[in-house]
Formats: sequence, structure tokens, C-alpha cells
Amino acid sequence: MKSKLISLEQAASLVKDGDSVVTSGFVGSGHPEALTWSLEQRFLREQHPRDLSLYFVAGQGDAKDRGLNHFGHKGMVKRGVGGHWGLAPKLGKLALENEIEAYNLPQGVISHMFRDIAAKKPGTITHVGLKTFVDPRLDGGKVNSKTREDIVELINLDGKDYLRYKHFKLDVALIRGTTADEAGNISMEQEVATLEALAQAMATKACGGIVICQVMRLAKSGGINQLFVQIPGILVDYIVLNDMVKSPNLHMQTFEEQYNPYYSGQVQFPEDSLFKRMEMSERKIIARRGLFELLPLGNCVANLGIGMPEGIANVAKEEGVRERITLTVESGPIGGLPASGLSFGASYSPACVLPEPSQFDFYDGGGLDIAFLGAGEIDVKGNVNVSKFGPKFSGCGGFINITQNAKNVVFCTTFTAGSLDIASKDGSLKIVKEGKVKKFVKQVQQITFSGDYAIEKGTNVTYITERCVFKLSKDGLVLTEIAPGVDVQKDILDLMEFKPLIPSSPKLMNPAIYNDCLMNVKG
Repeated sequence: MKSKLISLEQAASLVKDGDSVVTSGFVGSGHPEALTWSLEQRFLREQHPRDLSLYFVAGQGDAKDRGLNHFGHKGMVKRGVGGHWGLAPKLGKLALENEIEAYNLPQGVISHMFRDIAAKKPGTITHVGLKTFVDPRLDGGKVNSKTREDIVELINLDGKDYLRYKHFKLDVALIRGTTADEAGNISMEQEVATLEALAQAMATKACGGIVICQVMRLAKSGGINQLFVQIPGILVDYIVLNDMVKSPNLHMQTFEEQYNPYYSGQVQFPEDSLFKRMEMSERKIIARRGLFELLPLGNCVANLGIGMPEGIANVAKEEGVRERITLTVESGPIGGLPASGLSFGASYSPACVLPEPSQFDFYDGGGLDIAFLGAGEIDVKGNVNVSKFGPKFSGCGGFINITQNAKNVVFCTTFTAGSLDIASKDGSLKIVKEGKVKKFVKQVQQITFSGDYAIEKGTNVTYITERCVFKLSKDGLVLTEIAPGVDVQKDILDLMEFKPLIPSSPKLMNPAIYNDCLMNVKG
């Protein structure tokens, strides 16, 4: 059998000018850092390969130099299509400066596109993205003026609107596993998730391209239990073994940790013993109010967005109701406790880990009982923007898939942003210093979540801040609750660019939320 093992330099030389390249990864998990680093080194030496078309699902990077930042050189890339750009500012800068064609599509849609390309289907057809900036009636997912080709089209089937995402050819797949045997079979026993690597490999081979896999160790032929093989050797053309002694940083389990056994299931995470109670802050106040959206659902399946919504798991633990929530992450974990920061995408001791396309099948099919997400801007129609702010854009990630399909959607955000300072005592809230930036605006800069679409679907949508709560209705936002100690006119209405609907007597938010002691919600 001819050896599939090649060097990093040989792998980089296989990528030609004008190739279409796909990379696996979720932040740093599953990203073939050695391969993308080597490709960058070749470009810096030779100015080749040039004019690549780069495709990716999740954000891959550390917001500095790693991951897709290796492609952030003028001339190296001509087109980028991805779900989240914020962790690769060097690549994003090329898009913002009109140096490359750039598209931002829903993360789950791109993960499904690879499966559909593998099956040679005539496009990926889905409702996901309707009435958001991805819809061709708005921006069609285009990031800048250089980007002109329409790759998303509106179609009608059986009287209903759908989006058809057009497919693309793939020449090279750069993926990662843990172990490869001599036949090229790949296992992932030390990865946090299998992600979309199998779908990318299948799609690339269906296009007549090559698959290069980075691993950290080798096994003899047949040396991997067949049930542990995630990518069969028939799909893998070349193997690159990373030197874990000289370059362990090029094959970290996440971009934050070299290896954490809790993520890969070798050790069970002692969640009880390592629990740390959150200090009182606007983040905890919002998380506490969010918990009241969970409690009526009983045992439920949830997704917590990165940032402020993560606090809900902590508050649930503090209140003794953590066991009622099964947490999930877009990357594939079901159960356990999601990690954060540059380890986002991993979970501490999940019950199982699905391939990322299958996780989005679950999400798109309405599997989530409730989802908690952040919000950058909210407008009069209940639209939410999390993807673009002036000259800065990060992209939608899995946000559109999740918010368009969860049964209940809860947005968690401070009422204003920029130097906000609050205090809570004796069951009431005090605004010590108001934020500089209004978050409730007449019109969001980009529609990442469509209020109109949510109304059409009958989704229950709630907007929680530290001082008030809104609900989405067919007539717009309704102010349903206010915090004790808050002046409706001065602290809410005067700081909004539109007037919400106001019932004759909005409810008071539960005073227990604002006391630094247990709320005693466990029934």
C-alpha cells in the first residue's frame, strides 16, 4: 500500500493558484492549524498559492493570528464564504476593505451544503435565512460592494417561500483528526467534536478534489477500532503528522487548552465541586430573569449563546434546577456544560456529540425548546442585529438557524451599552451611570433576526434587560415588565429611539432577582 504520509511542506505545495479550499474547525477545535500555518508560510515565501476561494462553516481563529487569520494576506484569497468572520480579523479586514469577494451565510446552512454537494444535489433548499440579511430581497449574504454574484435565490415550493443556496466546487479539504492508520482511516478520540469534517471530505471527493488530514499520531493498518473511525481512508488522500514535541501549539485541542480530558470524555467533570457563584451584576440580573423563562417548560433542551446568556447555567446551578436543562452547542455536544472563551464549541462531559450537520438538523427541525442569545441592536419591529455594526462585522454564525427554529427565543442584553453601571439592593435596581449607546433603535443596521418571520411562525420571543422586559407581538414590542426602582419615562422610554406598546399597568419584575441571596425558585 502506498504511504499517504507527507510533510507539511509537501501538503502546502499541493494547493494551487485559484483552488477552492475548505477548512474544518470551530474556533480552535478541529482546526488543522499546522496545515493552514504551513500554507501561510509558503505564501509569504513564494506569493503562492494565490486567488484561493475559501469556504468555512464556523468561526476559526483566536481574533489575532491563528486559524483563518493565516489566509489574511492580500492576493492569497479572492473569495470567502463563511458562517462567522469575527475570530479572523485579518481575513475580515480584506472583506471590509473590498479586497476580496465575501459572503456571510448561516452556519448550519453551510454545514448542510457540504452534505448536499457530496450527494450532488442541485443546491441546498431551506427556510433558514428568510427575511434576514441573507435573503436576496435584502443583501443575499453579500458583505461588500465587490461581491456581486448572487449565490442565494428565493424559490417557491407548494406555495411556500424557501431559499436555495447555490453549490460550489471544491479542490482541497484541510481537515483534522487525532489518529490515522496506514490506510488513512481517521479517529477523533481527543477532539471535542467531529464537526463537519466527514461532510467536507465527502464533498471534496465528489468534486474530484483532494483531502489532506492533520493528525497527532499514527497507527498501523487496522489499528483503529472500526466503530471509532470517523472518516474512512477511502476519502483521505494525504496524512500530515504534526510534531507534538516541537510544535504542540499547532495541534491544540482548543485554542485555549492543549488538552482537557473532560471535553473528550476520558474523565467526568465534577460540576458540583467546581461551581462558583456569580457576583451580583447586570449579567446575573439578566440571567436570573432568564431563568424564569425556563422554569415553566419543565425539563427542556436549550441553547445558550456565548457571552451574557452563559450565566443562565450558573444561576440554574445556584438555584438547584440545573438538572432540568439539557444544554446543547452548535458544534455537536448534547448535555454537559458548554465551555466558553477560546474553548467555545467544547462541552464538559456531554452525554453525546453529534456531527455538526446533524446538530443543525435537530435545530432546524425545532428540537430546541428554548434558546437564549445576545443582542446588539433591537428595533421597532423586534428585529435583532448581532452581525454588523458600522465598519465592523462578525457574521451570523449559528444565530439564524437557532433563532428561526427554537420554540421559544429569549434575547439577553443590557438596555444601553458603554460604561453602564448599576446597583441592586433591597429588591430594587438603581442606575448609577447610564450607558452611552442606545440599543433600542428605529432600525437595525442588519437584520440577523426577523421579527416579522417570528410572528409568521408563531415563535414566543422575549427581550430581557436588567431594567425591563419586552415581548414581541404582531404590532411590535410590548413593554411587559419593569424593575422595581426604575422610572419608566426617564430610565426606559427616553433612552429608546421608538415608543413600545405599553399596557396600562406593566408588571414589576420579581424583586427576588435584585437581592443577593437565593431566589428559592425550586418547586
